[in-house]
Amino acid sequence: MLHFVEFKKNYGNYPALTISDFNIDAGIYWIKGVNGSGKSTLLKSIAGILAFDGDIVLDGDISIKKEPVAYRRLVNFAEAEPLFPEFLTGMEMVKLFASAKDAQVGQEQYFIESMKMQSYIDRPVGTYSSGMLKKLSLVLAFLGNPMLILLDEPLITIDTESLKILYSWIREYHNKSVSFMLSLHQDLDTDERLEAVKLLVEGQTLSFC
Repeated sequence: MLHFVEFKKNYGNYPALTISDFNIDAGIYWIKGVNGSGKSTLLKSIAGILAFDGDIVLDGDISIKKEPVAYRRLVNFAEAEPLFPEFLTGMEMVKLFASAKDAQVGQEQYFIESMKMQSYIDRPVGTYSSGMLKKLSLVLAFLGNPMLILLDEPLITIDTESLKILYSWIREYHNKSVSFMLSLHQDLDTDERLEAVKLLVEGQTLSFC
């Protein structure tokens, strides 16, 4: 699913993350590590938000460096603490992302209704609570026809019922052969546990446990 080719991410002279040659098969992955170990850096690099040296290749032949538009259409990302333009409404953000991701017309309604966002989706994002912002970021991450969805700390700032809905989305999309990478500090809920492979990011290396 993903192939890292001589991947290096530095912050100034500090080598934050190095992955020389590594393949990740399709599936659901749990990225776990202490603060500062590179979890968010990894996800943002895969999403194409952070610049880095080397390359990441999706599905065998779609390079983030050579085919950035095609790559980004297939990789979606939800930040741990999302920030959106405060003057735009939630629905305007949804329409913007739906257009960029070539989403099917009306696809967003299922997610908006599932998360019970109808009462505020047309309000400016600047009026949203942290929980509302989190729900919006999760909706955006599922739009289009992604091959890979990256969720950075998806369990924070949302309530128990919304968490169950998120788990159901992940199961539904995984059944359609969509892969996931989740960065988490806490354990997954035992009753809703996903069959996830634990990916450990330790310092500058990437290893399975």
